[in-house]
Amino acid sequence: MSYILLTQNSGRIIGPIAKLLGYIMEGIFLLLDKIGIPNIGLAIILFTIVIYLILMPLTIKQQKFSKLSARMNPELQAIQAKYKGKNDNESMMAMQMETKAVYAKYGVSPSGSCIQLLIQMPILFALYRVIYSMPAYVGKIKEAFFPLVDNLIAQAGSAEFIQTFSQAGMFSKQFSSESFTGGVTTYVQNTFIDVLNKASSAEWLSIADKFPSLSSDVEHTLGLLNQYNNFLGLNIGNSPSYILREAVASKSFLMTIAAISIPVLSAVTQWINVKLMPQQPQQDSKNSNAQQDTMMQSMKAMNMVMPVMSAVFCFTLPAGMGLYWVAGSVVRSIQQVVINKHIDKIDLDEVIKNNEEKAKKKMKKASVRAEQMSAYANMNTKNVSAASKNPSRSNMTQQEKEEAVKKSTEYYNRNAKPGSMMSKANMVKQFNEKNNKK
Repeated sequence: MSYILLTQNSGRIIGPIAKLLGYIMEGIFLLLDKIGIPNIGLAIILFTIVIYLILMPLTIKQQKFSKLSARMNPELQAIQAKYKGKNDNESMMAMQMETKAVYAKYGVSPSGSCIQLLIQMPILFALYRVIYSMPAYVGKIKEAFFPLVDNLIAQAGSAEFIQTFSQAGMFSKQFSSESFTGGVTTYVQNTFIDVLNKASSAEWLSIADKFPSLSSDVEHTLGLLNQYNNFLGLNIGNSPSYILREAVASKSFLMTIAAISIPVLSAVTQWINVKLMPQQPQQDSKNSNAQQDTMMQSMKAMNMVMPVMSAVFCFTLPAGMGLYWVAGSVVRSIQQVVINKHIDKIDLDEVIKNNEEKAKKKMKKASVRAEQMSAYANMNTKNVSAASKNPSRSNMTQQEKEEAVKKSTEYYNRNAKPGSMMSKANMVKQFNEKNNKK
């Protein structure tokens, strides 16, 4: 993964996904700009809704898997109890076969839930990357930094000055890179925009104090960014902690409430989201074990800690990230209510019954195929053995061989699907029957 935050992610997995999501975000922002409301906060909310709607089919599959797993777990626990303490190869094989049969009965895979998460996780990481580095993916926002960036780069000591900003430390590798020290134009521009994109309002004003000739450029850029970042009176480019300090200094009660509201809303909406998630049923003490009890306790602790951690992160990160977390939790909660109603309407008994029938047909088909393969192998072996006992067969003329193949072809065309394993087995069988008559 590239450490250049402004430059689009170059990771093999996250990079292409982030680029695709960036197109969606840019399209949303440009649409808002055309109707006269180029607002990053509103774009984040719409972007979050679109992404979670795209992920909804995967979420439904995951919830369905959870419901079936809850019905399936008692049977799996019974199998584990049945073979508890039996470590011989025969018992282990039998346990594996019975477990496999239960999974087939319910039509789920042992890795079913993990697959859904593995698909969703890169998308969610890429989504976070797009929101955290908006200028890298939305050209309209990046344009707002010019001509200030070019004029700032031309000022002596500007690179050293912006490295004193509070968030500049995360870009230290960029400042020491050969591309930066060598003066590669695009790289240097991106590095400056990375730092300025994370700068607070006070740090922006300090640029005008340090370089008075850039006052008009700073005012122009800051005006555009404030317009883009203004959401219900808050500058979501600043962190709630910074907004709170400014509110206390100016004795603004409303700004104080607004600064605290984002972390609090993030924690509350995430807690509601956790409560709406389907919960695993309590296991009987006879069937439960220490490992399962530990996992259940860990899940409960995580569900309690995550909302608190969310509030802490939201307090220190830009308010735009907090807005994304709040929007995401609200969308997931609404989505979860819809999914719960959908899944509650599903007749799980009917689903299990259909899965059992499919599993039986699959096993029967696999058994027939195995028998065909075995018969074909045995016939082929007999054919080789017969050929070694009857040397005259190896002395057949080419015309006789072609005639034999033709007759065999006519036989299996009448009794089996051409090209199938059964047709080949019939060919060998017919050939052996003729040789036995001789």
